[in-house]
Amino acid sequence: MKKKIKLFFTNNPNLAIKPKALAKKFKIKSLTEYNKFKEILHTLVKEDFLKKNGKRFKLNRESKKKFIGTLQLINGQNYGFVIPDNKNQKDVFVSEKHLSTAFHGDKVEVVLFAKRTGKNVEGQITNIIKRARKEIVGTLKKSKSFYFVEPDEAAIHRDIYISANNLKKAKDGDKVVVAKIVWESDKLNPEGKITEVLGKAGTYDAEIASIAKEFGLRYKFSKSVTNEANNLSNQIPQSEIAKRLDFRNKPVITIDPKTAKDFDDAISLEKLPNNNLLVGIHIADVSHYLQKGSAIFKEAEKRATSVYLVGKVIPMLPEKLSNNICSLVPNEDRLTFSVIVEFTPQGKQINYKIRKTIINSKRRFTYEEVQEILEKKKGDFKEELLEINRLARILRKQRTEKGSINFTTPDIEFILDDNGTPTEIKLKESNESHQLVEEFMLLANRIISAHVNKNKGKDKYPFIYRVHDLPSEEKFMEFSNFVNSLGYKFNPMAQNKSAELQRLLESVAGTKEEAVINEIAIRSMAKAVYSTKNIGHFGLGFKYYSHFTSPIRRFPDLIAHQLIYDYISKQPNKFGWKRLDDICEHSSLMERNAINAERLSIKLKQIEFLQNKIGETFDGIISGVTHFGIFIELNDTLAEGLVHMRDLDDDYYVFDEKTYSLKGTSTGKQFRLGDKIKVKLKRVNEEKREIDFTLL
Repeated sequence: MKKKIKLFFTNNPNLAIKPKALAKKFKIKSLTEYNKFKEILHTLVKEDFLKKNGKRFKLNRESKKKFIGTLQLINGQNYGFVIPDNKNQKDVFVSEKHLSTAFHGDKVEVVLFAKRTGKNVEGQITNIIKRARKEIVGTLKKSKSFYFVEPDEAAIHRDIYISANNLKKAKDGDKVVVAKIVWESDKLNPEGKITEVLGKAGTYDAEIASIAKEFGLRYKFSKSVTNEANNLSNQIPQSEIAKRLDFRNKPVITIDPKTAKDFDDAISLEKLPNNNLLVGIHIADVSHYLQKGSAIFKEAEKRATSVYLVGKVIPMLPEKLSNNICSLVPNEDRLTFSVIVEFTPQGKQINYKIRKTIINSKRRFTYEEVQEILEKKKGDFKEELLEINRLARILRKQRTEKGSINFTTPDIEFILDDNGTPTEIKLKESNESHQLVEEFMLLANRIISAHVNKNKGKDKYPFIYRVHDLPSEEKFMEFSNFVNSLGYKFNPMAQNKSAELQRLLESVAGTKEEAVINEIAIRSMAKAVYSTKNIGHFGLGFKYYSHFTSPIRRFPDLIAHQLIYDYISKQPNKFGWKRLDDICEHSSLMERNAINAERLSIKLKQIEFLQNKIGETFDGIISGVTHFGIFIELNDTLAEGLVHMRDLDDDYYVFDEKTYSLKGTSTGKQFRLGDKIKVKLKRVNEEKREIDFTLL
C-alpha cells in the first residue's frame, strides 16, 4: 500500500487531496483498512515524502531530507550511487550534474529529491564530508598551454590540472602521484601538485608502483624496519630448541607453487606403533621473531597482508624474515608452531596437540612434482605422500557431506619475459596435490579455533575468527528463482543451506549451466571477513574457523599464533577485545584492497597480452549482463571485455534483471549469463583499462 501511495503522488505531483477522496480511489472500504491507510499517509509526511496543507496531502517537491554516505561512481560512466552509512536506507542515484566536486569513495552529504524519475531514489551532493584519498595516480599529459594528469582509475572522472611550477620535473607521459588536491567548483577541474614520479607510463616498475599507490598499499620498507630485520639472527639458541618438540629427524616436506619464495607451511607423516597415523601440520613461527610494539610488528599490522601482483610480491614482512629466517626452506633448522593430529588407519581423527616445534624440511616439492608421484606412484617420499593424500580424500569427503561448498573458479598464470611483458597466459590446474595441502590447512585452522572454545562455561577467550555469514534471505530467494527457471531444484528454506547449495553444484557439474550457476551462487554469498565474534563459516560449513596457517603473509594469522600460545601456556592475553576488533576491521579492509589490486594487475597484463591481437576471434562465455551491453570472459585467458549495446544492431534488446539476460524485442533472441559465445577483439584501451569485443 505504501508503494502504491508513493507511486500515485509521484504520478500526480501537483494534486492535493483529502484522505477520504484518496481512499475511494484505492477502493478502501473497511474502517480498519482506512485507519491503516491514514497511518501510512502520516508516516510519509514524517519521511518528508508528502506534505500536509490543512486536511489535504500533497507530494513534497521541496524535500530537504539529508543523510551521509559514500559515493561510488560507475567505471567509465559519469554517474554513481551514494551508499548510506545507515544500512536501513537504500542507495541513492546521483547524476553527473549533481555530483558537485565529489570523487569516487568520498564521504558526502546528499539531499534527496522528493520526485523520482527511475526506480532508484535520486539526490544531489551538497557537501564533501571527507575525501577518500589524499593521493591520485595517473599519467601526466601536456596540452598546448597547460599540463594535466589523467587518473588511472576510470571512476575518478575528472582530469587534474597541474601548474608548471608543481611538476616536480615530471615529463609528458610519466606515471605520477598527485597530492594536495583542491577542487572548489565543479565548473572547473581540480588542481594538484605532483609529489612523486613513478616512471614512464607503461614500464613494468611504474605500473606496479602505480597500482600500489592507487590502492593505498605500502610497497617500501622504512630504514627502521629494514635495520631491525637485518639485526635478527639466523642462529637458533640451544635454550630455545630445548623448549620445543623436535621434528628435525622426521619426514617433513613442503609443497608449494614453482614460483614460491616464502614457504610458511610444511607437513609430516609417521606411522605409530598402534598403526595409527600422526600428521604434523607445521607453520612458520613468525611470532617468535616479532615482538609486539617492534617496528616490524607495527609495519606488518599496517600492511595486514602480502599482495601478489603479476610477477611481483609486495610482502607483509621484510625479505630477511619472509624469504630467509622464517621460510621453511629445505635442509635448514626452522622454528615452527604445529598442529599434530592422530588418525586411525580409516581416517578418523582421535587426538591432537598444539605445540611449538623445530623442523628441518627434507624436501621442497612443487605441486607438479607431487601430482606426478600421486599418479605414477613412484618418487621421493612416495609412501608418505600417498598416505597423506588418502587421508586428505577422506577429510574432503567428510567436509563436503557436512555442507562445505566446493566452488569451481578457474585461475590463470602469466609467463613474463625479462621486461615483465606477458608472452603466454595459462589456466592453472587444481588437482589432488593442491587439494592435499588445502585439506590439512583447513583442518589446522579449524582445530585452532575450536580449541579456544572448548571451555564454554568460562568467559569467552579473545580470539580472531575467519567468519562467513549466511546469504541474505532475499538473495537466496532470487538465486532459487533463477535456478528453478533453468530447470533445477534448490530449496532456499533448507535447514542446512550450505549442504543444499553443495548438492546443487554437484548436480550441475559438467552441464552447460554449471558456469552460470557457480557464478550466481558466488555473487549471492556474503564476503568472508575477520571478526572477534564467531558466527561460523557458511561456505566451509564449519562452526569454528580461523586463519593460522599463513603468518608470513597474513597479519591475523600472526596474531592467532600469539593468542593461541598465550592460551595453551596459560599466560595473560596480550590483546584486549577492542584492540582485536580494530585489527579485524583493518585486516578485512586491507585484504579487500589487496584483492582489488591483484585483480587490476591481472587485468592490465591481460590487456597488454591482447593489444596486438586486434581482429582475432576467441571463444568465451557471457560473464555479465547490463543495460549497456554484455561482458564476455575469454576461455583461454579469462580476459573480460564488453560487447556494447550499440554493437548489438540486429534487434532492439531489453535488459531483464531477473533472468540475467538481454532479450530482442523482435527476434526473441536472448543473451544470457553463462552462454557460450564467439567474439572478435575490436579494441584495447590501456589508459581506460577497457577491452571491447563484437559478436561473430
